[in-house]
Amino acid sequence: MNQSVTRPAVPVKVLRVALLGAGTVGRKVATILLEHADDLAAKAGCRLEVSGIAVRDATKPRAGIDPALLTEDAAGLVANSGADIVIELIGGLSPAKELIVSAIEHGASVITANKALLASHGDEIFAIAERNGVDVYFEAAVAGAIPIVRPLRESLVGDEIRAVMGVVNGTTNYILDKMSTEHQDFNQALAAAQDLGFAEADPTADVEGYDAASKAAILASLAFHSSVPGSAVYREGITDVTPEDIEAAAAMDCVVKPLAIARVDEQGRIEVRVHAAMVPLTHPLAMVHGPNNALVVEAANAGRLMFLGPGAGGSPTASAVTGDLVTVARNRVRGVVGPAHSLYQALATAPMGQTRTRYYLRFKVADQPGVLAAVAGILARHEVSVHSIRQTPTANGDDPATARVSMMTHIARESDVAACLGELENSGFVIGPVRLVRAEGV
Repeated sequence: MNQSVTRPAVPVKVLRVALLGAGTVGRKVATILLEHADDLAAKAGCRLEVSGIAVRDATKPRAGIDPALLTEDAAGLVANSGADIVIELIGGLSPAKELIVSAIEHGASVITANKALLASHGDEIFAIAERNGVDVYFEAAVAGAIPIVRPLRESLVGDEIRAVMGVVNGTTNYILDKMSTEHQDFNQALAAAQDLGFAEADPTADVEGYDAASKAAILASLAFHSSVPGSAVYREGITDVTPEDIEAAAAMDCVVKPLAIARVDEQGRIEVRVHAAMVPLTHPLAMVHGPNNALVVEAANAGRLMFLGPGAGGSPTASAVTGDLVTVARNRVRGVVGPAHSLYQALATAPMGQTRTRYYLRFKVADQPGVLAAVAGILARHEVSVHSIRQTPTANGDDPATARVSMMTHIARESDVAACLGELENSGFVIGPVRLVRAEGV
């Protein structure tokens, strides 16, 4: 039996929205604004009217978007359209920063998905916004559709966050997942990601960890109420992860994941780093497959919380943007602004050398008496304790007088492990480089 649906009366108040960028995400946001205006009005308490959309080429046809809304003059749109809210989706540092600052100084609230800009200039932008009494919202900057910014900024603000760890880049997760589940090498998995649109033609920002490092800086700033610039994040990409690493992880009931990690160490400093790491199959992050993202937050009172979902793509990211838009519009209607960017703790960041975690080491040695004892002596001198160790003959065709040593350490200091690697590689019995993969949750 069909029942009629009664919609709430459409509010009379109108807020003007300027959109900067009409790429994959921008087009989706524009479509939502134009095609679902009544629903958004009912949720926001006001009508949201698109005042203009800044694009590089206004002559390019865009289905569903009135060409009269398009302009190539982004600066003029921000300064002269009377926009109450500006949505920045062009990315990069410049002119995005200048446009956002101009919007704020003209009294507009801002919504952005620009993680690189926030990681580099977020403190400055938030300070300008606070002086001008407007909002800056950025849920889409960290993990696409996953709501993580607002929980850290608002829901958990009364708790003590101890650590945030997770997969924040769908491209690298897809690649390592393919390497684990289908036994592909890095180049094969990258090509598959590019074919499916998960990776850009130039995948550097993803596979070298730049994208994840920007997100890690934002997460650390939010979680620990401290200024953490992107330059403070230790960063490694995944390009040197090999099938041998994947196999070694599987042999220890682990899987290799691209992690972003932010935690407070025993000295009250912030560890913030991005790199591939082994995690046990029993860990929640081990079950994050394909291009999905996931974050685990550890709080003093709330305990362990997990957030999982699609971290990239037009629709998921647009969902986060429009969620911010409704919130900002509600604030404008009520004449209030959201929570200020809290930096009251001002914790220092710890050098990577002071990080403490577990390490998987693999290297080839001369297969002769006393070698393992010599290896153990080097580790002991640097206070690195071994959790497990295995020595196996090298594969057929290799020098029969060599063996492969694989080991997992107990929790150790990064600088101590690095000193061990240097000494091992310079010894007379280790042949070639020592392979290191960090391990989390083991």
